[in-house]
Amino acid sequence: MTAESHSAPASDSRKAEDALDTQLREILKDILSLSGERVAAFDDTTPLFGALPELDSMAVAGLLTEMEDRLHIIIEDDDVDGETFETFGSLLAFARMKTGR
Repeated sequence: MTAESHSAPASDSRKAEDALDTQLREILKDILSLSGERVAAFDDTTPLFGALPELDSMAVAGLLTEMEDRLHIIIEDDDVDGETFETFGSLLAFARMKTGR
């Protein structure tokens, strides 16, 4: 195999990860009515649950439902724990695990 054939899957993988990051930011923006600028500033360590007043227990239910719909996944009750919504990074890792991306 050539070097080019090795780099294409990695590039495709990064694009899929970037697309998932973008999708998750859009979901947060839409469900929590956050500004695009605010959501764009999130990094892996940005605290979510307990730090964002918009993310209360009712919003968590809506967020999970929207993630299922937009990411085409099924989230079981026992898939989610307190750490899932701790930071943007933990939520993104959860989405990656559920989507396989």
